[in-house]
Amino acid sequence: MKVCDIPYKRYTVEEGRVAFDLFKKEVAEAKCADDVVAAREKVMAAMTEYIDAASLANCRFTLNTRDEFYQAEMSYYDEVGPLFDQMMTEYADMMLASPYREELEKILGERRFKFYEIKKKSFSDEIIEDLQKENAVSTEYSKFMSELVFDYEGEKMPLSVIRGKLEDTDREVRRKAAEAIGTGLGKVGDQLDEYFDKLVKIRDTMARKMGYKNYIEFGYYRMNRVDYDAEMVAKFRDNVKECLVPAVNKLKSTIANDLGIDKVMYYDDSIYSAGKTPAPCLDKDGIFAAAQEMYDSMDSEMGDFMRSMLEAEAFDVESRDGKWGGGYCTCFPKYKQPFILANFNGTSGDIDVITHEFGHAFAAKNVFDYGDTELDVGGMETAECHSMSMEFFCWKGIDKFFDEPDKYKLSHFCSALSFIPYGVIVDEFQHIIYEHPEYTPEERKAAYRALEEKYRPYMSWENIPYLSEGTRWQYQMHIYESPFYYIDYCLAQTVAIWFLKMSRENYGEAMKKYIEFSRAGGTKAFGELTDAAGIPSPFADGSLSALANECDNIIAELRTALKNS
Repeated sequence: MKVCDIPYKRYTVEEGRVAFDLFKKEVAEAKCADDVVAAREKVMAAMTEYIDAASLANCRFTLNTRDEFYQAEMSYYDEVGPLFDQMMTEYADMMLASPYREELEKILGERRFKFYEIKKKSFSDEIIEDLQKENAVSTEYSKFMSELVFDYEGEKMPLSVIRGKLEDTDREVRRKAAEAIGTGLGKVGDQLDEYFDKLVKIRDTMARKMGYKNYIEFGYYRMNRVDYDAEMVAKFRDNVKECLVPAVNKLKSTIANDLGIDKVMYYDDSIYSAGKTPAPCLDKDGIFAAAQEMYDSMDSEMGDFMRSMLEAEAFDVESRDGKWGGGYCTCFPKYKQPFILANFNGTSGDIDVITHEFGHAFAAKNVFDYGDTELDVGGMETAECHSMSMEFFCWKGIDKFFDEPDKYKLSHFCSALSFIPYGVIVDEFQHIIYEHPEYTPEERKAAYRALEEKYRPYMSWENIPYLSEGTRWQYQMHIYESPFYYIDYCLAQTVAIWFLKMSRENYGEAMKKYIEFSRAGGTKAFGELTDAAGIPSPFADGSLSALANECDNIIAELRTALKNS
């Protein structure tokens, strides 16, 4: 079935309550663990109906945020989502309190029960109204950003398109694009501050109602984190500062020398070699045809899966007015169908989307075929390992997309390494904000400027309207919509780089380990997954120092290859 033909029907909270009441009745009457398992399977089937409907409504809303029908459906799910959370929290309570718990843990796995315990820590009836408010503001912000346009040389452009110009070969084009982004954001800065202030205050209120000092611990529980905490993340950030920031500074100095510039400006940050910026040599149809050939050559299962995605028309990649400005992979579990949304803009990022989001989709397929939909693909750090590692495995066929594949590989790898310091800026910024929910817009800007100086000292924001004030974070939508998510990209990037190293040494063996990693999904802890793959944990002492050395070696090899190509 094509994604566009999947029938949509609102799944109501009343339907959910009928299914949940049946679950409660059957669990109360259960004579053994198998009876509880059977009851659980029924209520999980009902929750799948809800997830499918909510995901489909969100998907069609993001395809056209001006669609009034799906605007209304999103408003409905914003309202009832916390009520479904209420049911699933009671479900978790009942599973934890079951007299057959010991046997259930043997059948269903101990890890599932850890998530049940986390669920209890992240929800209370007392915060239902706050959750509804949070959903409503987040959706309003998403719609606002999707409809925001920027004036570039007299032409109106959405953010997803104008950001592509930050990778243009011509430095003057990049400078003008940066100025246009800053000017455009400056015009709506007060509105963006208002959205953020509302979200921070709502989240802080929820945390305090739940008995937490601030939103940080509560936010980690909402992210279902059972394998690491804020203290471990802080240590990771410190290690990034000590080990990876010097490596990126060294890299940027080398690039500045190559480009013949005295300092790296914000609008130079996506440029990693002199000359023409690597961009796809194919149009949209050509990119998809080449991607099919590439996945066929990488692994037969991946090739077949890509073919099924294309047949289902499970991609929407064209930028257009009113379309949500980011990229994502979502799933409709009832139909065992992933879907990918992106916004092509003619840059190398178009290929990153085809590889990154496909990694998410392939992991979702593995859950459908081998895993457990309740445990899903694992924590977000695990999910991003699937996508970021896939980007590097696709180097095997990257010559299909670029006239100068070696230049793309260098740019892609340098971008991956350079991303990590930026990612920890986003993470530490959120920790600061939720420790100080009372901060004014000016105090937030000052905090962000200080973090840029700490983690990206090589970069200058001089003479860039508005952005020079410390407002780059205002178009990082994760900060508004998904607090504390961003560090997962950083953790996963370290794993992806190790997978790249392995693939350059023995591609077949590395691919085998990657597929095993992906198939395990949420059934194993993050540390267990990295150990099984033979990859150092990002939290392990010395792992980032070793990673920095590997990065130096890879960059040297890539620069040599480019020079000789």
